[in-house]
Amino acid sequence: MSHGPRSGLSAVSSALLAMSRHLEVRDVLKTIVASARELLDAEYAALGVPDDHGGFAQFVVDGVSDAQWKAIGPLPRQHGILAAMLHEAKPERLADVREDPRFEGWPAAHPDMSDFLGLPIRDGDEIIGALFLANKRCPKPEGSCGFTPEDEELLTILAQHAAIALTNARLYERSRELTIAEERSRLAHELHDAVSQKLFSLRLTAQAAAALVDRDPSRAKGELQQVAALAAEAADELRAAVVELRPAALDEDGLVATLRTHIQVLDRAHTARVTFDSRGVRALPAAQEEAMLRVAQEALHNALRHSGGSRVDVTLAKCGQGAVLRVTDDGSGFEPASTRRAGRHLGLVSMRDRTSGVGGTLTVESAPGKGTTIEMEVPGG
Repeated sequence: MSHGPRSGLSAVSSALLAMSRHLEVRDVLKTIVASARELLDAEYAALGVPDDHGGFAQFVVDGVSDAQWKAIGPLPRQHGILAAMLHEAKPERLADVREDPRFEGWPAAHPDMSDFLGLPIRDGDEIIGALFLANKRCPKPEGSCGFTPEDEELLTILAQHAAIALTNARLYERSRELTIAEERSRLAHELHDAVSQKLFSLRLTAQAAAALVDRDPSRAKGELQQVAALAAEAADELRAAVVELRPAALDEDGLVATLRTHIQVLDRAHTARVTFDSRGVRALPAAQEEAMLRVAQEALHNALRHSGGSRVDVTLAKCGQGAVLRVTDDGSGFEPASTRRAGRHLGLVSMRDRTSGVGGTLTVESAPGKGTTIEMEVPGG
């Protein structure tokens, strides 16, 4: 093994902690591959998750630049050594993968690889992935493999924990998909109720205005002003629902840009002033960014709909490896303890659940007449 016992144990511990820190499948795959390559001091590492059609649903590499990866072309199929690991479910340690009779060649832009160590990732009897490394960075006598039996043992331990981390990430994503579906159903129901009521009132008021136009123009004018107010309220309800239902463009724009756009919309839609300031925030794991966005949306909704304040300030700042979000309003405030006892949570339960689900902390400071501050801190990755 390329590391001494103490440094090897520390490296394995760090790798396992890194894997357990992530909840998104893609993040877990990237962490597994990077950890394996670092632990075994290899030039290249990759992990493929097979699909049911002879290809790979996901294929993550480490040691290959984005330009190289783009030049290589489409994802590999399940053939050669990869197929052997998936179907025969046993480790493969080769002095030169190119000399193996199962080797079927590479695309022209593929990096050249020689010694090779690979093994399947199992969840019980199911093979859920293939993990492999190539080109051990060490002196190698002609015709020998740089990867040792000790390396194979270490990679086996890593693969066992990788299976747990990957399975947990998959369960998390399925659970989140169900939560999103339930949330959208709830929003659709609320949207239907709220807008239907507004439109019903709008229709009745418009009918009343029409009946009064000839015999009482002054009352008709008042009814028409009410029509305009009801129409504006209905538009606000629709705009807020669309913003909440629209998938956040976190993958493309990141948390800062997505929050800024969301807050600009709210600032235009409400009489209260809504501001946003960001300081030094780096990209966070996907699950943490989504949780922060959802907590910010919930806190903003509470402040704009219930506080009666004239201003809401949102800040997002770097905090160690993570970030801290603050949403502060100058509204009526409330007594958090009595609110909990009365069963009026104002979305606090949802916010606490989202925060704890990504390893963060949520604090709420409020008092009657003194506004409210909601603060969420996440650890980063």
